[in-house]
Amino acid sequence: MDADATRGRIVEAAAELLAEGGREAVSTRAVSAAAGVQAPTIYRLFGDKQGLLEAVAVHGIAEYLHSKTVRERDPDPVVDLRRGWDLHVGFGLEHPALYALVFGEARPGVESAAERQAAAVLAGMILRVAAAGRLRVGEERAAHLVHSTGRGVTLTLIGMAPEQRDLALSEFARESVISAITTDGRGRTEAGAGSVATAVTLRALLPELTVLTDAERGLLREWLDRVAAEGRAAPRAS
Repeated sequence: MDADATRGRIVEAAAELLAEGGREAVSTRAVSAAAGVQAPTIYRLFGDKQGLLEAVAVHGIAEYLHSKTVRERDPDPVVDLRRGWDLHVGFGLEHPALYALVFGEARPGVESAAERQAAAVLAGMILRVAAAGRLRVGEERAAHLVHSTGRGVTLTLIGMAPEQRDLALSEFARESVISAITTDGRGRTEAGAGSVATAVTLRALLPELTVLTDAERGLLREWLDRVAAEGRAAPRAS
């Protein structure tokens, strides 16, 4: 049988075991039986169990991100960001074992392929907000805040018994984060934040400034990053 087909069958079998019984259920013996292959085939294709789990994570997150990116964009990128948050939390509650596999175990300095895929999609959403002049902090800081808060909320809800989950917690966290990283879109910003928002917007539009050389864009990027760093301080509560 074709190696790609065999690999796909093994990944699907492991994904089903993960959904049914969590990470502990994904043993080499169980996957071999479910996929109808010998254990050496798994080691040959994935190296070890961790390699198999990473393949399952990439497979599962790819399907989720596809549903997230093929939907029609809202003209307002902040509305899109809200929708993206809700899809993220909903995905976690619908697929708790897969979510925990991808996002539940932080390793210092290590980012899995599945995490990189998810981060790239979020970065694109944040870039749209910045290009629209709606971002009050740097893109990287905004993405980290959205991701870390959404991840924490989702894992917290997953850990609760279904009947005890307070889904309003997600909405409250979402609006708190969006308020912290975006402007109201009416052309006004708090004192001192206008220059930061302008710098962040121009930073997002740098690739379009083809009148500048690469060296000039690099220098301008450095200056804009320095201005955007002013947004690192948390906004004062109103």
